[in-house]
Amino acid sequence: MSTTQAPSLRQITGFRNFWLSRTVSGLGSAITTVALPVLVFQESGSPLLVSLVAAAGTLPYLAFGLIAGAVADRMDRRALMIVTDCLSALSLASVPAAWALDVLTVTHVVVVAFLSSSLSLFFDAGVYGFVPDIVGKDKLAQANSAIYGAETVVRIAGNAVAGALIALTNPVGTLALDALSFACSALFIRAVTNVTSRPSGAGDKRPGFRESVTEGLRFLAGHPTLRTLTVVGTLQSFSGGAIVGQLVVFADRVLGIQGSDGRIGLLYMAWSAGGVGGSLLLPRLRRRFDAFPLLLGVLPIGTLLGLVVVLTTDWRISLVALAVWGTAYLVVLVNTMTYSQEVTPSELQGRVNTTRRMLSSGLGVPLGALVASSITVSVGIRAGMATAVVSLALAAIVVWMVQLRRLLSPAAKA
Repeated sequence: MSTTQAPSLRQITGFRNFWLSRTVSGLGSAITTVALPVLVFQESGSPLLVSLVAAAGTLPYLAFGLIAGAVADRMDRRALMIVTDCLSALSLASVPAAWALDVLTVTHVVVVAFLSSSLSLFFDAGVYGFVPDIVGKDKLAQANSAIYGAETVVRIAGNAVAGALIALTNPVGTLALDALSFACSALFIRAVTNVTSRPSGAGDKRPGFRESVTEGLRFLAGHPTLRTLTVVGTLQSFSGGAIVGQLVVFADRVLGIQGSDGRIGLLYMAWSAGGVGGSLLLPRLRRRFDAFPLLLGVLPIGTLLGLVVVLTTDWRISLVALAVWGTAYLVVLVNTMTYSQEVTPSELQGRVNTTRRMLSSGLGVPLGALVASSITVSVGIRAGMATAVVSLALAAIVVWMVQLRRLLSPAAKA
């Protein structure tokens, strides 16, 4: 009997380099998330243009989601990620360069915001198949949790130091740091060797581009569990867009926390910190529960926590509930992505997973923010925030209806 133990994630050199690439790049991007809107507002004074910069973060999923997945499944994923990192570095570096030459315009900044988000989409399309190649499908839950946990931590840190960096230098200077972070990320990805990053099955005889896209859609639509989890992910993303989009208004009108009050930052940090807890919790949960049964408990818990946030008037209760809600939110997010990577063939990873994210991040998040804000204006802030709870409740109902159908008809299992 062999006593050789499988290597831990820390012992897998390729994963260490990939994790470092995501951590370094995530820190730079977190700073830029704050710096770009500030820069646009300083240059234009227009709230509309600031909104365009925010929209640039999600629009690429709708515009290029299917295309990015097909591209990632037709070429070397490692090469794709290196190229997109380098192009992101160049596009961001163009802003301080234009500023130094005194030719910077608001249009330039908005275009860079959209281009950077689009390149990140193509990078992510390569990641979906690249991570299973590095760690194997048996370590996916642990690997995804480590990646998302680190990204959450650096997002909190990046948002926290962004204001100080802007004050010490200016928004343009912070973009130069993000450009450097993308260059470092490309070097870390380049250091990931001994990995077959070309999709298996992607030989000389490849289907046409339209047929390639259709193949990915067909697989997603034809897999009952994955189809259900895609619906659940979209509903949860809707709730995330609603809660984050209205949190400032809710804090002001219900909790008595105005914009200059430091407690507003604590609320956002609680939501993000919950993601760190979720990343630590998921691997343990996946060792005890399969992906679908896990949702049967987590989604109702998330719904109840959302109800607590909406009904309370005590900011301290909201703080705790947001943190635990954020934990449940990330468990669902990473659990769904991990399951999709586990059941999707290597040659379809990019297409299937970018389609899922197109529906969740590209459609669910902005739609949730739009619907919640519209209801807040017409009815009130509690009603607007309640849209997040309703969306989560619908997700819980979906998984329980599917589970009941499986119990009554075992042939319905996927």
